[in-house]
Amino acid sequence: MKKEEEDLLVYDEDEAVKFILNFIPAESKENIDNDKIEYVLDVVYDFYEENGLIDEDSTEEASIDEEEMFKYIVKCSKKDKMNLSEDDIQLILDGEYEYGKSLGIYREDEEED
Repeated sequence: MKKEEEDLLVYDEDEAVKFILNFIPAESKENIDNDKIEYVLDVVYDFYEENGLIDEDSTEEASIDEEEMFKYIVKCSKKDKMNLSEDDIQLILDGEYEYGKSLGIYREDEEED
């Protein structure tokens, strides 16, 4: 049985959206709704695909340039007129990261100062 494949199957976008909505502060919920969260998650997936970070046949961990990904999401959201601030995007990404950590998909190797 392959544990890595099971981990990937555990990630549920609907559950991720619910988790992120519960994660973000109440005052941010005025501008961040399900559709905007789903949009950011889709753009993250597009970023992974465009950068060759998704390989279903590999169980190796990928190294992600978070700053590059963040800039990519900001650029796409402006182009698509999603009305998301950089703070909104960061909150969604933080929530997605916490969701992934709760599933064991992400882990903290080094603490940032």
